[in-house]
Amino acid sequence: MVKAVVGEESQLQLAEDRLSRSSEPAQVGLVIGKLNSALDRGFVFDLVPTPQNDAGQPACSVLEPAKDNKKKGSKSKSQTSDSSSNLAIDKDWVAEHARQVSRMMVGGIKVVGIYVWASESAFKNSTMVLCQTVKGVAEAASTLEDDLDERLLIHICYSPRRWTCRNCTLSSNITSSSLRPCDFKMGRVLTSLQTFKCLYNFDLRLPIYQEKTSKSETLVDVLYNGISNYVKELRGAKAVIDGNLVVNDEACTTEGLHEVELLLPFMKDMYIEACSQKDVVGVVNFTGSLCSFSFLNSKEPISQAFADIKDDIIRSLRSRLDIICDEADEDPGPIDNGIKEAGNDLASEKPVSQLVLHSLRKNCNLSLPRRVFVPWLAGTYICDYLQPSETLE
Repeated sequence: MVKAVVGEESQLQLAEDRLSRSSEPAQVGLVIGKLNSALDRGFVFDLVPTPQNDAGQPACSVLEPAKDNKKKGSKSKSQTSDSSSNLAIDKDWVAEHARQVSRMMVGGIKVVGIYVWASESAFKNSTMVLCQTVKGVAEAASTLEDDLDERLLIHICYSPRRWTCRNCTLSSNITSSSLRPCDFKMGRVLTSLQTFKCLYNFDLRLPIYQEKTSKSETLVDVLYNGISNYVKELRGAKAVIDGNLVVNDEACTTEGLHEVELLLPFMKDMYIEACSQKDVVGVVNFTGSLCSFSFLNSKEPISQAFADIKDDIIRSLRSRLDIICDEADEDPGPIDNGIKEAGNDLASEKPVSQLVLHSLRKNCNLSLPRRVFVPWLAGTYICDYLQPSETLE
């Protein structure tokens, strides 16, 4: 369990200045960083505010109590209103924001919770909705190697001005006891990060089954299923860092960029075996090359960088498929997106997510979005995904 959290002072101070200058009575957003259960520590790199929803409404607002003219008391109107106010949060929109932002993160940098800018009374009156929002964010931004059942909830109070951090346990039944206080301080976090880079090539051959026996009919379904099976192979991979096979789980003490190679174990080729079956009518050749980064705290073992890179590889592949599906759902009309097919007009009219493979009789090529790295904070990167025909400006 995370008991202490250190935040990057330079970035959090900028966030506090931005919030203090704003006229918003409340704001919610995402906490970017990493959690380490072995060290019982969390690291916060930056805060990302959740934008307005599609209707132009803020993701977080303050609900004032209903006015009752019959009630009279000694307290002033502002005091009564402040003590009874609570927060209204668009939980689904914040979760969607987390899903989109998590695609941009690289290995070792994740969405680890939410923050809220609100008064002390509004925060205390809204613990249940805040816990539900944290849980929704955790589910939307889950990762391959994510075995933690906790996230962070940071409260920035503007009167009096102070930061507090709580650990939120992600149980099936969220209650007020799910929140536990943890130590929080600011310091220099980003400058101590170690950088690991891996250029990884993959070549998968996935069988297409006949209609009666197929459980994954569409192209996207076959690719999702193939990636899920590939996770099992990646778990057994070994790491070579800077030309040395990693055998001891110790911290990395050398400076500079560290080159990582993945060595997969020799295994029985289940794809060749599957393609030899009678009910197989075709093969999807899923091949390519991707670049992965991981950023490691100086106190973390080198095995964590290896785990983060494996997670980053799978997350990157899944994110590209998610983008294709999202665009197909937004535009149900005929699309091209790199698909080239001859002699099958019916299939070409369908979006990619609905392309049924066992009905095709010609070759079909699909180019996935490219991953482009953009400099972020203190030598770190975030990434964006571009269609093959797009360029980054």
